[in-house]
Amino acid sequence: MPKYTKAELHKIIDENDIKFLRLQFTDIFGILKNITVTTSKLDSVIEQGCMFDGSSIDGFARIEESDMMLIPDLDTFEIFPWSNPKGRTARFICDVYMPDGTPYDGCPRHILKRQLAKAKEMGYTMNVGPECEFFLFHKDEHNKATIETNDDGGYFDLAPLDMGGSARRDICLALEEMGFEIEASHHECAAGQHEIDFKYGDALKMADDVMTFKIVVKRIAQDHHRHATFMPKPIYGIAGSGMHINMSLCTEQGNAFCDKSDELGLSKEAYGFMAGILKHARGLSLLTNPIINSYKRLVPGFEAPCYIAWSAKNRSPLIRVPFARGAATRIEMRNPDPTANPYLAYAGALAAGLEGIRKGMTPPPPVNKNIYTLSEEEKKKHMIRRVPQNLFDAIGDFEEDGLMKEVLGEGAYEKYLKGKKHEWADYSTRVHEWELKHYLTKY
Repeated sequence: MPKYTKAELHKIIDENDIKFLRLQFTDIFGILKNITVTTSKLDSVIEQGCMFDGSSIDGFARIEESDMMLIPDLDTFEIFPWSNPKGRTARFICDVYMPDGTPYDGCPRHILKRQLAKAKEMGYTMNVGPECEFFLFHKDEHNKATIETNDDGGYFDLAPLDMGGSARRDICLALEEMGFEIEASHHECAAGQHEIDFKYGDALKMADDVMTFKIVVKRIAQDHHRHATFMPKPIYGIAGSGMHINMSLCTEQGNAFCDKSDELGLSKEAYGFMAGILKHARGLSLLTNPIINSYKRLVPGFEAPCYIAWSAKNRSPLIRVPFARGAATRIEMRNPDPTANPYLAYAGALAAGLEGIRKGMTPPPPVNKNIYTLSEEEKKKHMIRRVPQNLFDAIGDFEEDGLMKEVLGEGAYEKYLKGKKHEWADYSTRVHEWELKHYLTKY
């Protein structure tokens, strides 16, 4: 059953003096876009959609086939808490369609929906609980972002060490007003770094919520004269920001990952799902860690997972099995970062996990030691592979993994790959500060 009918939306709009509607959608690279219309267009948008020029959006149509259409998901209607009370603004999250009414194959929401449909055919629904980290930095006298903070806080610190507490508080209140159920918020380990966790739920809704979370964090940070960034590694020498993904599958009987008779309380589905992700971890990296800067976070010494392994007892491997069991049984994939397009990251992880279940795969034995302290010989003994060390390596692994092409579909796959290759080529031909510091006078 839809959450809202058209009549109910008209009533809410009138009662709250809403004058503008933002029709939001996400491009293939995870950047949120929008077209704004007045509320007088509500009926037209619901019944006929909103046409737009897809050739202007990265990874969308070529200019010869540019006409595209936004169809709002009525269940995603929310009022922006910060909008002007005299003429407020609300939003819909939209799916992208072709003019003939067929789903556009490069729409990230459609890509995730396809994988969720495959899971449904196998009798599963997917729940996801993301853990989003971010930094709050000062702005300069020109209102431009810096990487400076007067915050000296660490894990779970309070003011005066935690100088971002008031901003984090207002972010939580705004999110709750938009329907989020906040489970926890706290200062993270690095100065200026924060985390806000919201309740797990259906994978599609959680992908929508991640995109909403980002704009709320950035918007409320502005009110505190701060710049919020989800860049994975903005500062050398301190921890970077991740977006750990907690995942479980459910059937009509309950959590499919739970088996009380197993030593670890895990079902064969949980082991199979885990094995599939471990098998495709390197190919998945271009979706879970999609930018140059992502790989500067995935280095030893800063709690980010560099090695493809799993454990129920420590946090150094790529996959951790949290302690909770029963309905809360889940696996935590720890390498993704918040620049990932959540629709693509969830779709890729789900496809890999379902393959593991279908093929009856089993993961290697758990690695319950701190992998960072293991010698190279011990890593080889445990068959522990490393995640890609840079975007170039991740591109190569992505190209070699046929499942990734199947997940995205040929058109989206080629556009995504082309964009990432261009990003690496542009970066690799630039002269960086480190090179000038080490080479300019030495040679």
